[in-house]
Amino acid sequence: MKRIGLMSDTHGFLDERVAHYFDACDEIWHAGDIGTEAVADWLESFKPLRAVYGNIDGPALRQRYAEDVLFSCEGLKVWMIHIGGYPGRYVPRVKKLLPKYQPDLFVCGHSHILKVMPDTRHHLLHLNPGACGREGFHKVNTLLRFTCHEGQVRDLEVIELGPRGAGRSLV
Repeated sequence: MKRIGLMSDTHGFLDERVAHYFDACDEIWHAGDIGTEAVADWLESFKPLRAVYGNIDGPALRQRYAEDVLFSCEGLKVWMIHIGGYPGRYVPRVKKLLPKYQPDLFVCGHSHILKVMPDTRHHLLHLNPGACGREGFHKVNTLLRFTCHEGQVRDLEVIELGPRGAGRSLV
């Protein structure tokens, strides 16, 4: 059983409350648009980190992280990418690769819109944690926290950190 903290679109801002909400997590997953190496460094020093780069991430973060990652977590096949779309509206690259990868859990960011949606056509759960940085149109910073256990996502929680722009940064 692994407890996961999922975030996206920090854009160089790491709300200090992340440490509180992710303290009991075994891993942090970041679905791109990290923004700065300082954010990545802090997250990696805090917990094991799985991350992908996003469209605003520069060369250093693109060398450090892949565009997408496919991995297993407690019996779940996970595919994480930054720009992915969502069930019924996946981006072309994702549409093409979904039948090949056949993930149980599809994770993306980019939209700044929190979504938790089953995709019955592809037999997967789609997660987008929204955004938790200061950049973008979202009004509330959000995170997801859940457990991967015996091939299932359990105990899924939506965490609202408060209004975009509030809070202090850890870096």
